[in-house]
Amino acid sequence: MKFRKTIFMAIASLSLGAIGCKTGSVKQKNGIKESKKEVVAIIDKVNSNWQSTHPEFGNAFWHVSAYHTGNMEAYKVTQNKKYLDYSLAWAEKNKWMGAKSNDKSEWKYSYGETDQYVLFGDWQICFQTYIDLYNFTGKKDPQKIARAKEVMEYEMSTPQNDYWWWVDGLYMVMPVMTKLYNVTGNEMYLEKLHSYLYYADSIMYDEEAKLYFRDSKYVYPKHKSANGKKDFWARGDGWIFAGYAKIIQDLPKSAKHRNEYINRFKEMAKALADAQQKGGYWTRSILDPEHAPGPETSGTAFFTYGFMWGINNGFLDKKTYLPVVEKSWHYLTTFALQPDGKVGYVQPIGEKAIPGQVVDKNSTADFGVGAFLLAVSEVYRYVK
Repeated sequence: MKFRKTIFMAIASLSLGAIGCKTGSVKQKNGIKESKKEVVAIIDKVNSNWQSTHPEFGNAFWHVSAYHTGNMEAYKVTQNKKYLDYSLAWAEKNKWMGAKSNDKSEWKYSYGETDQYVLFGDWQICFQTYIDLYNFTGKKDPQKIARAKEVMEYEMSTPQNDYWWWVDGLYMVMPVMTKLYNVTGNEMYLEKLHSYLYYADSIMYDEEAKLYFRDSKYVYPKHKSANGKKDFWARGDGWIFAGYAKIIQDLPKSAKHRNEYINRFKEMAKALADAQQKGGYWTRSILDPEHAPGPETSGTAFFTYGFMWGINNGFLDKKTYLPVVEKSWHYLTTFALQPDGKVGYVQPIGEKAIPGQVVDKNSTADFGVGAFLLAVSEVYRYVK
């Protein structure tokens, strides 16, 4: 058994060495060299590949909806109508709803993939795109956001505050709250955002590391990485880091808790920058690269989006954090991005870093493409 483990680690080391050869040169590259036109070409290469290979519109569950949050960002910077039309057709197919039950007595918020789980955040992320489409498409049709308002206002009328019990859910629903606040002016959205986030922080946030565990099952020392360290899942922290960027930009400057969110975002940025690998990526277990070695694109893309947004909007120091983005940008565009426009090295659906799991150039997923589009769209805003 010991011999097999030694062989496995040797193979992993050789694989990482090969990756380092290809991505290690980022240290010699200065700046992001692409023009706006070239960045748009990257967006279109990726998005055209995805949309052409996925002509059938999926449901409104989290992973499909996460793609559409990236597609909307791509539309914002390119104004490419085919992106808008793709999300419009998806929303119409899903009747501008998430989970479709109309019987409030059966609505649930534990994990569930059926229509009764209306209050489960994985069925609410779709509302982000519906609200964007409401804002983007000329005459504002209230039907586009009717279900979003019905569900979230019902949820806010309940005494529970434990709706966000897993870190992914923070990306799924926090921006829904700020977007609906901006549409309605209802302060309750911001009050409940803080209440639900306060609960999530109490069960998942690690004050020492300035990072989030995936959920309460993974809190240290109850759960440890392969080397006995705290196990922070890259995509999980990617969800929340990107989520903070999304809500800060939507909040009015006078919002009561805005500075709290900005400070948390900055603390996470420092912790994440310290954990970036030489090849520009983050490993699946952020603080224990040996736990599940090798690059992972979805977490890396979410982090890149967050860092770039922070720089673009003056929340993160450019001198300190632009080198972080330059390295991750080089990884995303020269290693993760394949010649045909596929986004590779995306860890499959899951909730943790899994030792021995194969993640390679053929590993792609809708949510990973969405994260990639978020990152590239924010880089577009940076380049001259």
